[in-house]
Amino acid sequence: MLLEDKDPLEDIDGEAVNGRMCIVTRQSGTPETLIRFVAGPDGRVVPDLKKQLPGRGCWVSAERAIVEKAIARKLFARGLKRADVTAGPELADEVDRLLSLQLAGMMNMARKAAQFVSGASKVEQAVRGLAALATFHAVDAAADGVRKIDQARKAMSFVVDDGQEIPSFRFFTEAEMEGLLGQNAFIHACALAGQAGEGVVKRANMLERYRGNVPARAVGAETGLPTQ
Repeated sequence: MLLEDKDPLEDIDGEAVNGRMCIVTRQSGTPETLIRFVAGPDGRVVPDLKKQLPGRGCWVSAERAIVEKAIARKLFARGLKRADVTAGPELADEVDRLLSLQLAGMMNMARKAAQFVSGASKVEQAVRGLAALATFHAVDAAADGVRKIDQARKAMSFVVDDGQEIPSFRFFTEAEMEGLLGQNAFIHACALAGQAGEGVVKRANMLERYRGNVPARAVGAETGLPTQ
């Protein structure tokens, strides 16, 4: 079985892939740039990240600011063709929470597949060995540890053909990661080549896009989970 969620050519309710359009921007997108929402039995709008829930769905660009606009303008009722649906401000936080849990789950899966390692020395070694797809740091990681790994990323960018540094992400504090990952929480980590490692990077990109972060080298910004 594939480790990645498979996006079908057609959704449960018959929404064709080329018909996905954000209800706010009216622009078409892909499963990586749009989030599907459905109405639950009680009329509450529910994020459907795996695109598996039954019923009519609607799509919103995978950006928090766009989701908040959909809520404020009450566009879910029109998109879902149900006058009784409810979507409060907490929906934007719920999407963030689910994206974070999805990323954490993929990290655990990649770790079991030996495609996600933690520890500053192991991460630096993987970066310098061109084995790392992306690096991850706790928001409250010591600046010196981050700097050493960033230096390795910079150095290796001169070795690879495209000259690009591998991406780096800082989403959660150490305490938040302990809540998400338990004993697998880390200060420094990296995803390695392979299907599971690629899945980690895919989900990290989506969470970054949703939050609107610019964090490849950002240090000190509090970007943890929203208060529930």
